[in-house]
Amino acid sequence: MPASARERRFLDPALIARLGTLELKARTIVEGFLSGLHRSPFKGFSVEFAEYRQYMPGDDLATIDWKVYARSDRYYVKKFEEETNLDCHLMVDVSASMSYGSHAFTKLEYASCLAGALAYLMNRQRDAVGLIGFDDRVVSMLPASARPGHLRSLLVTLDQLRPGHRTDVSKPLHQLADSLSRRGMVVVISDLLDDPASVIHGLKHFQYRGTDVIVFHVLDPDELDFPFDRATRFEDLETGEEILAVPELIRAQYMTEISSLVDRYRRELGASGIDYQLLSTNQPIELALLSYLSARGKLL
Repeated sequence: MPASARERRFLDPALIARLGTLELKARTIVEGFLSGLHRSPFKGFSVEFAEYRQYMPGDDLATIDWKVYARSDRYYVKKFEEETNLDCHLMVDVSASMSYGSHAFTKLEYASCLAGALAYLMNRQRDAVGLIGFDDRVVSMLPASARPGHLRSLLVTLDQLRPGHRTDVSKPLHQLADSLSRRGMVVVISDLLDDPASVIHGLKHFQYRGTDVIVFHVLDPDELDFPFDRATRFEDLETGEEILAVPELIRAQYMTEISSLVDRYRRELGASGIDYQLLSTNQPIELALLSYLSARGKLL
């Protein structure tokens, strides 16, 4: 199926942006996404129901099947395929450059919505989920957990993230990699507008620690297409520096540099076995969920 046809099955980001809380956005995206998966051949993940097992102390009460209880007078919970108890850590870039947005979402709003949808989906998969917000340092952190109530706390924390200071992607990457004590997965959501050599080195650090990595490279459509056609004042959101430029004079050089940056990340991360996905903020978030499920499926 062509990419354009696949995307029409998903919700327009502009529609999602008009919804209320981040929790509502995440739930709407994931429930619609899972409904689509059940009607498609894209199956085999832990969101698929498998069988029942008897309730044990500590099980989430939400998994109890009350219809079975009414028939048998015994507590049974729904067991899902591929219960792995994987530790997943969501790293969301909150640096000042993430505040840019020319469409319905800024990059930070899109990244937060994506992280929320991933957390919702991971929770459905019975994985422990953690959150790290960062700019040139870690500014917010929730340890990975699967306990009841943790998802709501994570979504509230995500909703409260605000643009921070200058970018230093590699420093928080190294900090988290050094702190991990068990094998798991790290999902990095960032515009990656930093020195690519240091970013790639930081991402490889997770591999040295036995942790799988997925990178979602989030950019605004204007950053990818440079559609400006008249003299424009451009501001560096992290330094405040401004320049007045004529787009026709700089478009070719800009497009070469942004293409080179994206190609380097795709080439070097791919060669290292790190899953990389470029996302424009006008693309449906469900496309990222498909990439995540595909990458996670390799771990099972």
